[in-house]
Amino acid sequence: MNRVRKLLASKETREYFMSTHFWGPAANWLIPIAAIADIKRDPKFISGKMTFALCLYSICFMRFALKVQPRNLLLFGCHLTNECAQLTQGYRFLEYNYSKKKEE
Repeated sequence: MNRVRKLLASKETREYFMSTHFWGPAANWLIPIAAIADIKRDPKFISGKMTFALCLYSICFMRFALKVQPRNLLLFGCHLTNECAQLTQGYRFLEYNYSKKKEE
């Protein structure tokens, strides 16, 4: 318990929580949260172009998060989650727009 208290009180921890290395990914988590919340919505509202753009965006930033020094694993986790959510939305978009038309 004492080690945890020392860690939280350290200068490095305070600097981390007051940097863009933390707050950028923390704010960025709103994108995958919104995508996950939209999974239950009707697929007719999904934009295929935006879903594709967000997939490319997340792939680029996953690579960036691993290449930047020091590595930003919080940013990587955020974009990995977003990539999975956007791929799910993309699947729903394709299924709704192309599979349904074949059935009719």
